[in-house]
Amino acid sequence: MISPLLTDLYQLTMAYGYWKLGMHEREAVFHLIFRSHPFKGNYAVASGLATVIEFLKNWRFAEDDLEYLRGLCAQNGTKLFSSGFLDYLKNLRFSCDIDAVPEGTVVFAHEPLIRVKGPILQGQLLETPLLNFINFQTLIATKASRVYQAAKGDSVLEFGMRRAQGTDGALSASRASYVGGCDATSNVLAGKLYDIPVRGTHAHSWVTAFPNEKIAFESYAKVMPQNCVLLVDTYDTLQGVKNAIEVGIELRKNGAELLGIRLDSGDLASLSVQARKLLDKAGFKETKIIASNSLDEYSIAELKNKNSPINIWGVGTNLATAYNQPALDGVYKLSAIRDEQGEWQYKIKLSEQAVKISNPGIYQVRRYFVDEQFVMDVMFDINLNIPDMPELASLEAPHSFLKLADYDACVDLLQPVFEKGKFVYSSESIHEVRERAIQQVSQFLQAHAGENYPVGLEKSLHELKQRLILEVSLNLPILY
Repeated sequence: MISPLLTDLYQLTMAYGYWKLGMHEREAVFHLIFRSHPFKGNYAVASGLATVIEFLKNWRFAEDDLEYLRGLCAQNGTKLFSSGFLDYLKNLRFSCDIDAVPEGTVVFAHEPLIRVKGPILQGQLLETPLLNFINFQTLIATKASRVYQAAKGDSVLEFGMRRAQGTDGALSASRASYVGGCDATSNVLAGKLYDIPVRGTHAHSWVTAFPNEKIAFESYAKVMPQNCVLLVDTYDTLQGVKNAIEVGIELRKNGAELLGIRLDSGDLASLSVQARKLLDKAGFKETKIIASNSLDEYSIAELKNKNSPINIWGVGTNLATAYNQPALDGVYKLSAIRDEQGEWQYKIKLSEQAVKISNPGIYQVRRYFVDEQFVMDVMFDINLNIPDMPELASLEAPHSFLKLADYDACVDLLQPVFEKGKFVYSSESIHEVRERAIQQVSQFLQAHAGENYPVGLEKSLHELKQRLILEVSLNLPILY
């Protein structure tokens, strides 16, 4: 159970402000989006919703949470929060509507992954934890998807726990890596918590703990005869392969098999070719070659292009830490609030950069299909009519329109998860989520690899946004 104190202080001070001003129960809408595709790609894989669900199911301030808040002071030494506000938090129960994109769905920049509708105080307090859960897991799931695509059907194992960012970072990374396409993880606790397959070999320390490599391999084979994978590069890699073969011959005499060897250093392309020749010549054609050593989608693709006979890829640091892009640029913006008369007032944030201007309203994403390939994603306001053949306004080029010519089917991506605080979603197993991610990414890349997929605002929402930009701009103070 994660405390509601997993938030930034300014969320609590804003919540206090809403409460003091008597607007804390006013209904508001927030959307969680990300602004650019990670890793210089053209898609992302949504992940983290299951963590959001567990958090919200147990969302309430415990007595020790309130006691901590009671002790916080302003700069002048006065109490930061009044006892009345803390009493309000004590009795507060989650009552928002949450609509979200199912995990494992291919998503694109600027589309909402989550929509929050409910009392503004609650929506404000949810900003930081939701961004924390969704940003990181979506980033890692996307990285894992890219690695999975580079492996071209080979098995991919996530080995990143030892260099992940702390306990939760390791667990979240293992979970999201499986969602994105990895077959298993070395993280045993993640295996238990999330029902992820666990895999592993042994370390160099096992080999150096024995008088020599041959004895180390023989000892491991005695302990793990049905799960024998040997790390062969502690001293001399090719000699290590030969020693592994000798141990494999003994295993066969006892009805077991040498399942694999692991390469963890050196020229993986050359060593894997030589290792394969040695294994095949000795009759171990089914023994797998596993590679590790700072792998990512780029190094895997390079090795595949060199026709390396590696069968299984152990990817660690570069995956679990998203080494070449450590954060997803997810944001959470207020887009609508009811006024004192109960009427919706649409809100917008301006910026000198067009792509950073927020979108107003209460919006949904509709995905259109032709021959089972998705061809366009249109964001539309649920209170405005969307035509059968919508026109899309690009967010990068706001005055450029693309009209949908035809389609076979469409689906709205945001699905109800909580209604007035009640959980209404049909939860899926992590294995179903993973299969969706693999299927959707493969389907997407078949038609759109290397292309910018069309995503934008439906024409009427675009026009509403332009009117709001003009109205807000005219009300800005003039600077001399």
